[in-house]
Amino acid sequence: MSAFPEDRFANHDERSLGALFSELLTEARTLVRQEVDLAKTEMTQKATVAGKNAGKIAAGGVVALVGSLPLVAALVIGLGHLIGYGWAALLVGAVITGIGAFMVMNGIKTMKATQLAPVETKAQLQETKQWLQDQKK
Repeated sequence: MSAFPEDRFANHDERSLGALFSELLTEARTLVRQEVDLAKTEMTQKATVAGKNAGKIAAGGVVALVGSLPLVAALVIGLGHLIGYGWAALLVGAVITGIGAFMVMNGIKTMKATQLAPVETKAQLQETKQWLQDQKK
């Protein structure tokens, strides 16, 4: 259903030009307000998704850190018997740092892929612009 039904303007020749222009301005104001509301809603939704992703990244990092500490100690002790404790700590630390770097890069990639621009609002504004231009003719 169109926001401006055609039958509403069927008797446009009975109204003055001033009344038609006034109605056009009122409709345009209402449309702009609705588009601003749409932009707010869309941006809120996108910010919520971005916030949840950031929370997941942080929570995952904390959980992985806490859970890995005893495992790291055991791994260093086990490897230390074979190659020496210094080399074992260096090797285990390098592997864990690499895994952490991979996780951070993956989180950054996911956040960059999230489009924050209000796409729906932009499209609606284009439609409104076209409608207003058509009304001027």
